Amino acid sequence: MRARDRWVFVDGAWRACKGGGTRVVEDPSGAGAVGEAPLGDEKDVHDAVEAARAAFPAWARTAPAERGAALRAMAARVRERADELARLVTREMGKPYGDALGGVEAGAGTLEQYAELGPVHRGRSLQGAWDAADLMVLEPRGVVGVITPWNDPVAIACGLAGAALVTGNTVVHKPSERTPHTGALLVEIVAGELPPGVLNLVTGDGRAGEALAGHEDLDVIAHVGSTAAGRRIAAAAARTGAKALLENGGKDPLIVDAGVDPEWAAEQAAIGCFANAGQICTSVERIYVHEDVAGPFTEALVRRARALRRGPGLGEGVELGPLVDRAQRDAVHRHVTGAVSAGARLLTGGEIPEGDGAFYPATVLTDCSDEMELMSEETFGPVAPIRVVRSFDEALAAAARSPYGLAAVVLTPSMANAQRAWRELPVGTVKVNAVFGGAPGGAAEPLRGSGRGFGYGPELLDEMTHTKVVHLSPPR
Repeated sequence: MRARDRWVFVDGAWRACKGGGTRVVEDPSGAGAVGEAPLGDEKDVHDAVEAARAAFPAWARTAPAERGAALRAMAARVRERADELARLVTREMGKPYGDALGGVEAGAGTLEQYAELGPVHRGRSLQGAWDAADLMVLEPRGVVGVITPWNDPVAIACGLAGAALVTGNTVVHKPSERTPHTGALLVEIVAGELPPGVLNLVTGDGRAGEALAGHEDLDVIAHVGSTAAGRRIAAAAARTGAKALLENGGKDPLIVDAGVDPEWAAEQAAIGCFANAGQICTSVERIYVHEDVAGPFTEALVRRARALRRGPGLGEGVELGPLVDRAQRDAVHRHVTGAVSAGARLLTGGEIPEGDGAFYPATVLTDCSDEMELMSEETFGPVAPIRVVRSFDEALAAAARSPYGLAAVVLTPSMANAQRAWRELPVGTVKVNAVFGGAPGGAAEPLRGSGRGFGYGPELLDEMTHTKVVHLSPPR
């Protein structure tokens, strides 16, 4: 039996869960069970938090350069076993292998980035009296709970845990119950580079997550996942006083302005809607296209949707893998059928295929209205709902009307419209003429129901520390 098969990693050792339940994780391609994961409970969470609390003083006193060196060693271990991690990600949640490998490599890169940034993360001195010293000092907050999602489990875990660890905090990680094997393998790979108790793991479902978020001895809870879960976590943090960092769901709009090349715009839309089967936090979830280009744009998008190579994530040349499980596929299909019942026109896809697995075709609909659930609530599937608009003003106003505020994309030849868009859209990230991409080191705060706080980039180091003002005067 491998060490991680015991599933709880506390104070530098693997042991069996005290919780009584288990959950079978099925390969969403229909290839059978990946394995059976125990479900941790409140006792497991408490043990992990207490171990992290006990390890905190020594780790906080560890020199930042030593903490950075530990992260570099962790990154090296991740790179050594990147293929194993990527294959496990694909087996647990269906992502095509190439995309899964990219996520693992991104996680290693994030650990390396924080290994460099952590030791130079600093406060500042203040100008006080001549015979005194006044400082603003950054200190670790304490014990950080990290609750990660299934759609990019390695990259997100490396980012949140890495930022917490390099700034001197200790961590309790609760991976998604849909990708528990990946979470356990990641901890098994990197934990040897850290002292006992600095990084701990509890697997489990929402009950374990709620126990972690509501633990009285937690200082920070960092969560990436659904809005519903994020709101429960925020409520728990409000009761305990823990700092909450939340990236919740989104309903990201794509605006296609008049004058753009419709073939290029369709390519961008296809990437935004169908990459990772639409299961990316910043996937395109609704499209507003100007009537001048709506016809050729829609035709091109339908062609691209039909041309995607669908199959198991480990298959050769697969572009569209399955959804994470049949429950998610059923939720996506309900959004599609509900829109069709309300008057949307289905152009391609929209039917559950026969056979095993949780596959769903790339789907394009038009004649959609903002009142449809497909256009207002997060779908998280390979679906492109289109609403034709008569002007950029109409598109901008519709894109801004949402309870979410994660990201938005604008394709336009007009610099004036681009300027208006990034100024007026109430979201954390606006991407102009590129559905994905951006310079290293960027970080954004989601708005509205999409969360709060920085969840990545150099600013995440600020979130993981608190500022103490120190005034030193000579004795009189």
